[in-house]
Amino acid sequence: MAPLSRLSSLFPLVFLAAPLFLRAQAQPDLTAILARLDRLERENRELTEKVKALQARLDGASEESSRSAAPGPAAPSNPAGAPAAAASSSAPNNSAAPPEAAPQSLEDKVAIDQQRIEELAQTKVEASEHFPIRLTGMALFNAFLDSHQSGGVEYPPVAAAPGPGEAGATLRQTIIGLDFRGPTTFWAGSVHGNVYMDFFGTGTTLRMRTGEIAIDWLSRSIMVGVEKPIFNPREPSSLAQVGVSPLTGAGNLWLWLPQVRFEQDFHFTGQTGLRAQIGVIETREVGPYNSAGFTGTVEAARPGVEGRYEFFHNLDTDRHLELAAGFHSSVTHAGGASIPSNLFSLDWSLNPLHKIDFSGAFYSGRNVAPLGEGYQQGFGFRYGEGYAVHSRGGWGQLTLHLLPRMDVHLLTGQQNDSASDLVTGRIARNLLFGGNIYFRLAPNVLLGPEVTQLRTLYLDQGVRINNHYDLALAYLF
Repeated sequence: MAPLSRLSSLFPLVFLAAPLFLRAQAQPDLTAILARLDRLERENRELTEKVKALQARLDGASEESSRSAAPGPAAPSNPAGAPAAAASSSAPNNSAAPPEAAPQSLEDKVAIDQQRIEELAQTKVEASEHFPIRLTGMALFNAFLDSHQSGGVEYPPVAAAPGPGEAGATLRQTIIGLDFRGPTTFWAGSVHGNVYMDFFGTGTTLRMRTGEIAIDWLSRSIMVGVEKPIFNPREPSSLAQVGVSPLTGAGNLWLWLPQVRFEQDFHFTGQTGLRAQIGVIETREVGPYNSAGFTGTVEAARPGVEGRYEFFHNLDTDRHLELAAGFHSSVTHAGGASIPSNLFSLDWSLNPLHKIDFSGAFYSGRNVAPLGEGYQQGFGFRYGEGYAVHSRGGWGQLTLHLLPRMDVHLLTGQQNDSASDLVTGRIARNLLFGGNIYFRLAPNVLLGPEVTQLRTLYLDQGVRINNHYDLALAYLF
């Protein structure tokens, strides 16, 4: 019984001490709750003050709109050269609101907003599926002059026999494009595409140039459309030659071809990586080389395989180094013969300094006519057997960013076809060199004078020369 009595005597002490232990245990939790409540109360006060300030601004704007709608004397005219905002703030306010003027009602504000929405709906471009479409392109005016070996062409790909010079002006190279962005598709892919047209077709009719539909994921994409060859995507800069790619027939294989292309990016670091492209294209067998004795037909289009692998390194946000290797493989069907078309390419864009950019491309192979040679020497027939014409060429462009509103482009390109594969009178070498200047008269207005010389060597017949002078004015939209 003694232990029980001793324990019973301790119960009152334990009962009295329990609140102290509980208070000590709950003190940190209570402190955190009180601090949180204080923070919430401060945020509530700040939010209330912001709401009141916003309401006061809205009321003031409504009163100002009512006063400006009331009749009164006209404000003084804005002096020449003075900003509109400054002129309005310095002008005395002689108009007074009539006694019955009152802040706009909710119904009035809704009506005004509805009117503005309708005005915006009249000026925007939107697809039937309510996805945005952007109108883009370039209004391009060219005034040109050719010497006496142009062959009667505005911008000839080869120098022709002597004849009358060619001069004139045109808007045929104007480009109209539609750029669209679609919804997110499977695996969070982003859909986008474009279509570009010009007036360079027969009789200045609207002509399809390029177009594509693409799905982009984080590091890969797939595209279907009509574009430059996969293994030769780069372009020289010119406002004189836009209806066909610049340096056509002088090292730039450019024909816009139907294709399906897959692209995968590999990033080694944040600035360095590899871009791999592979795809199937449809060649365009436009008037291949017809030698003596060939009377057969040529299949108009053939499938081909192309690939390109680009190494890139970004020195900073403006400077970069890009170097790519590519290939093309297809077969031309002509006169019952299968004639291979195999090419290897290199292209580059080097921007080691902020003021200098060097870009270009090189190719070597056989039967390049289906890709945009510029003249018809893809293959030949000898003793009833078809053979491919070997060819080598390329182009280079040095860009000098001399002034914020002026760029200078110095460019050259050449194509050499093997003389042993040609007959007398065919083109053994085609060389073009020259330059142009881009003056940016406004953010979207370019003035571009250009001068080039074309030197075409005909086998066993010598060199013909054509000079081209062009002045272009482009409005980008």
